[in-house]
Amino acid sequence: MKHVPALAVLVFLAACQAEKVEAPPPVRPVLTTKVEVRTAETFGPFAGTVEPRYQTQAGFRVPGRMVARDVYVGDLVPKGARLAALDPTVLQFAVTRARADVTDAEAQLANASAVEGRQRTLFEGGNVTQAALDAAVATRDTATARLAQAKAALQKATDELGYATLKADVDGVVTAWSAEIGQVVSAGQAVVTLARPDIREAVVDIPDGLMAGITAGTAFTVTLQAAPTITVKGLVREIGPLADPATRTRRVRMTLVAPPEAFRLGTTITVALARATPPRISLPATALLREDTRTSVWVVAPDGKSVSRREVAVVPRDATVDPDDDAVTLSDGLKAGETVVVAGVHSLKDGQPVRLVASGL
Repeated sequence: MKHVPALAVLVFLAACQAEKVEAPPPVRPVLTTKVEVRTAETFGPFAGTVEPRYQTQAGFRVPGRMVARDVYVGDLVPKGARLAALDPTVLQFAVTRARADVTDAEAQLANASAVEGRQRTLFEGGNVTQAALDAAVATRDTATARLAQAKAALQKATDELGYATLKADVDGVVTAWSAEIGQVVSAGQAVVTLARPDIREAVVDIPDGLMAGITAGTAFTVTLQAAPTITVKGLVREIGPLADPATRTRRVRMTLVAPPEAFRLGTTITVALARATPPRISLPATALLREDTRTSVWVVAPDGKSVSRREVAVVPRDATVDPDDDAVTLSDGLKAGETVVVAGVHSLKDGQPVRLVASGL
């Protein structure tokens, strides 16, 4: 009976050791995020401006000194409106001279025709030779040609006098002036830039590496930077054939479909394109646990008290993605709404009790 207390002590110590071995693992605080499945991606946004499709640099067709300027930058002008004018004095002198030449040529033709008529009458009476008649006919033909030449010169001088007035070929808006009153301009020199405001385009520069899949007719969403709530559809009309050697971007022109008045020429805009993609999940790179050839994540149980390990499929990183971006894309292994651990993944094990610290990283 003296050994009974000692046996009881041994049983008590064994029970204590069993309880110590079977003690549950510690509860670890973890950072988590909710899984969101993306079925579309946004291409952009890219900044650009609103520009006219048709824009003309107009100039005088004759040289001279500019003496009038009737419109200014921003003015809307109708077709046929006068934009500017040259000093017409020299051109008026040319018209006067051409008219005098026509009068002289008409007199010469009348005289040559009369001489030819008299020579023909005398020839029929046998009083002059055939040579004399031929000479009179040649003189008359020469006078006729000189009259035609004088009339052509008069028409040219008259047209050039008209060219001293610069008029708008179409309804448009003045976007720039390249000459001032008193300046002597040469024929064909750009004086004013006129744009048609009825057909407007969005012009943007897009990196060459992102142009795959963008073709004529692709529809973008065009947004005013000053008023993001105002948007319109833009259809790709033209893609620059070569990339800019300095920026490695390509110029893309998009036709605006029924744009409101807020899309004025020169307005700054942004363009973006939403494209359907296979289901994808984006997670921070710290959520991945890589061991040998396995790539997995820790998924929090629905009750939020433990985690389990699950293998996932990682999408290879696109060469166009920013190398400083620490996000990874998964194509399989998770479902929308599940909770995933995004920090401390190397200190967990299956069934590990956890306490959620934060979510929505």
